Amino acid sequence: MRAAVMYSPGDIRLEDVPKPIAATGEVLLRVAAVGVCGSDLPRMLTKGAHRMPIVCGHEFSGHIAEIGQGVSGYETGELVGVAPLIPCRVCDQCATGNFSRCRDYDYFGSRRDGAYTEFVSVPVGNLLKTPASADARAVAMTDPASIALHAVWKAPPTMGQRGGVIGCGPIGLFAIQWMKLMGCTEVVAVDISQQKLDQAKEAGATRTLLVTDEVPAGLTCDLIVEAAGHPSSINLAAKLAGPGGHVVFIGIPVADVTLENKTFQHFLRQEISLHGAWNSFGAPFPGKQWTVALEALSNGTLRWEFMISHELELEELPAMFETFKRKNDFFSKVMFRP
Repeated sequence: MRAAVMYSPGDIRLEDVPKPIAATGEVLLRVAAVGVCGSDLPRMLTKGAHRMPIVCGHEFSGHIAEIGQGVSGYETGELVGVAPLIPCRVCDQCATGNFSRCRDYDYFGSRRDGAYTEFVSVPVGNLLKTPASADARAVAMTDPASIALHAVWKAPPTMGQRGGVIGCGPIGLFAIQWMKLMGCTEVVAVDISQQKLDQAKEAGATRTLLVTDEVPAGLTCDLIVEAAGHPSSINLAAKLAGPGGHVVFIGIPVADVTLENKTFQHFLRQEISLHGAWNSFGAPFPGKQWTVALEALSNGTLRWEFMISHELELEELPAMFETFKRKNDFFSKVMFRP
């Protein structure tokens, strides 16, 4: 079967590799759709993965091609979603249902081979049943939608509040929608790209700002989701929070982060709560974050199709990552179909 294999950051080769088998307790999926996550960019271009060579890709859906021994409740040909974290299920965090904080986890696309390929073997405990009408591309976007929901649930807004999102990639765009669904009458969106701000308006943002714009006096938010991971956006997120407000950080910074004195004074004096959000998993695994997000994507509650900027064949993946490296095109969500 074909797979995009990363040997080292930037060295991505389309190769023929052995087709996996469905071991006991697993199913073999034919990958239907796989999205490029923002975390794949540094992983595949600069930082590398936990082991290499490796096949990356963790936002995916697939049709069941084979069913291993001990698996029941699924049928060949069925479309399923996949939660990419494989928790140990024995550590203290797993025992309390905090699977995102598992101390000894495995993960598709970074610690084991993922979905930039044709077939993937998946433990049955990582499968999600999909509604009959579900689109395979929407199912593949359950991961970013659930991450956004996991973050917003750290400090759920109440009716009439103002939300804010800094960083309007797919996770940020889903965060805007979740905030509106939970009652925010206003959502402020901030990004470096006007094209992404246009998408933020489509997602429901009521006000948009480029990072170079001056923030109007008094424009503070009750809940802010920071989804960019840049030191400047991290400082801006804390400074945009109103008295007693909440800031949830999703973005993963590459460089060290320094909080400016002005930022520190603000969150100290205004009693701002700062939250970290990692992954999206809860109990029973993979959690309501996943089941609620999948249902919302499938029934039209969450809009997703407008986020997809590119739909490509697997053969185009190495060249696309070269384009990512040059950053000479606009990308929102890139979706591959093996």
